[in-house]
Amino acid sequence: MAISAALVKELRDKTAAGMLDCKKALEQTNGDIDKAIDYLREKGLASASKKSGRIASEGLVESYIHSGRIGVLIEVNSETDFVAKNAEFKDFVKDMAMQVAAANPKVVSRTELTEEEIAHEKEIQTNKVINEGKPAHVAEKIVEGRMEKFFEQVCLLDQAFIKDPSVKVKDLLAQKIAKIGENLVIRRFVRFEVGEGLEKKEENFAEEVAKQMNM
Repeated sequence: MAISAALVKELRDKTAAGMLDCKKALEQTNGDIDKAIDYLREKGLASASKKSGRIASEGLVESYIHSGRIGVLIEVNSETDFVAKNAEFKDFVKDMAMQVAAANPKVVSRTELTEEEIAHEKEIQTNKVINEGKPAHVAEKIVEGRMEKFFEQVCLLDQAFIKDPSVKVKDLLAQKIAKIGENLVIRRFVRFEVGEGLEKKEENFAEEVAKQMNM
C-alpha cells in the first residue's frame, strides 16, 4: 500500500525515529501504526533517535593495523567514560576500525560530502545513463539508485556492515545506542595504506581484512 507523508509524520511523532526508518516500518507492516512502533522498537530505532541529540564527548580512539599494510585510527564518542569502558562499546569501536580498513569509506556520513562532490557524481551517473540509451522516463530513477550506491561506497554509515551485510552501519549504531542507553557518535577516522597514491602492483589488502572479519 502507498504510505502517506501524514502517516509517516504520525509515526515519527510517536517514536522520534528517523523519517526513512518510519517509512520503512510502515511499508513492512502495511501501514499499521502499532505494528510499525513494535517494528522500530525491535530494531532499536525508536529509542535510539531520542538519545541522538545528547552530547557525546567521551569515548575511545581505536587503532587497527592489518599486516603492516593498512592502518586505521577511529574516534567513537559516548556520553560517559563509564560506557567508554564497556566491553560491548569497545568491541563496536574495534569493528568500526576494521570496517574502515576493509571497506575504505571516504567520510563518516553523506553530510560531510560537499554539494559540489555530490553534483559532480550525479553528473557522471546521468551522463552514463544517457550514453547507455536508457528511456527518459526511467533515467531519473536509475540515477537515484546509482547515487545511493555511491553513498554506500563512500559513506561509512551507509555501508553494509562487513560482518553482517544485511545490516547497515547506521542501523548497527542505532542498535548499540538503544542497547547501551547512551548517544554514540562515530566522529572521525583516518586510513592509511602503504603506497597509496603511488604507482604500484595491484594488491587487494581491503579484501584480506574483509575475509579476516568473516572468519
